[in-house]
Amino acid sequence: MSDRLAKHLDAALAILPEGGLVVALSGGMDSSVLLHALAASMHARARDLRALHVDHGLHPDSAHWAEHCRAFAARLDIPIETVRVAIDHDSGTGLEDAARRARMAAFAQNLRPGEVLALAQHRDDQAETVLLKLLRGAGPEGLGGMRVLREFGMGQLWRPLLDLTRAHLHEYAQARGLRWIEDPSNAHTQLRRNFLRQEILPRLAQRWPDTDAALAHAAAWSRAASDFIADEARKALARLQGLDPATLDWQKWLDLPDALRDPVLRLWLRELALDEPAHFHVHELERQLRQAGADRTPCIAFARTQLRRYRDLLYALHPMPSVPEHWQHEWDGTSTLTLPDLSMLTLQPARRVEPPLRVAYRKGGERLKPAGAAHTRELRLLLQEAGVPPWQRAQLPLVWQGDALLAVGDLFLSDTGAAWCDAIDVRIVWMPHQH
Repeated sequence: MSDRLAKHLDAALAILPEGGLVVALSGGMDSSVLLHALAASMHARARDLRALHVDHGLHPDSAHWAEHCRAFAARLDIPIETVRVAIDHDSGTGLEDAARRARMAAFAQNLRPGEVLALAQHRDDQAETVLLKLLRGAGPEGLGGMRVLREFGMGQLWRPLLDLTRAHLHEYAQARGLRWIEDPSNAHTQLRRNFLRQEILPRLAQRWPDTDAALAHAAAWSRAASDFIADEARKALARLQGLDPATLDWQKWLDLPDALRDPVLRLWLRELALDEPAHFHVHELERQLRQAGADRTPCIAFARTQLRRYRDLLYALHPMPSVPEHWQHEWDGTSTLTLPDLSMLTLQPARRVEPPLRVAYRKGGERLKPAGAAHTRELRLLLQEAGVPPWQRAQLPLVWQGDALLAVGDLFLSDTGAAWCDAIDVRIVWMPHQH
């Protein structure tokens, strides 16, 4: 087994992208085996091999575990760093998940540019992950389980042992006389992964001895499918996205195959740095888009994100703050004016205006003769013709000089406004707040 593990790691190292190598050392059997085996590899040592231990502070002996890891690394002549993290006990997702997120955040923060973080998950861990994802209703990406290599922090995350079983690692540890820490929490079957590991997978293996291999094989198929879908989703998004990246042709989105609609929507929102919806939000979005009349503007809201339909486009945005009723403000043009919704008005170049201008929001009934147009028209109709979505219209600041409407944001300039700007050689510039 020692030779097999060494050959396996050397082959994996040969195709691993360049960069320093960091082993996440918990002190348990799996990570101890990984660090020990890599420490014996001249190829790994040539990558400035080091170890990183995260102390969660959840167990009274956690300080002793950190010392055990330091001593183990010292015997291997491997540099090690210990990081203490604080766990959010009120995260709402459980202690197990909170500890994992804190641990991964610590790894990401302590990974140097270009380094590769090596984790010791193996084929048994992969089987547990696939079952957990299945029970959560995951799609191909989730059922693909853990990837061998992916981007992480300022470097990459590497799982070189996914083809090996826990039994293989135990055999290596026994043969080398390794000592490791047994975390008592691993026996707590109220934790979901432990329950699968101790109660479910052993019973499955009694009936289907190759359960772990079968689940790993299924994960590989799912990953391949997920990669294909992700590639097709990116191509589809490029076809559907509007000139404004925060818009999407909703009818073409509905026309996509079932397997692409959800991935395209999520990719779009991720690239906009917006929240991703739950599955029932996606189903409700589809229902409303299909059933709402052309004169309706359906809206699906979740977390801090809204999806709104107007005409041919679906808009993705953060909820817009309501503007104060009857708000108005005098503005002399010498400095940028920040409005209640955090958008800004400025004169370019800045100069003092006497008497001051008045800035207000729409009240309804305003009329405007756009510069160069033949007739005065209702602002409401001008905004509709310009395709300004209804939820944006209330946010447009109106710039007045006495009773004369000079400008609507920087979307419309009246004849009077154009003459006023030309007379003093300025431009009115409005900068909407990027929520």
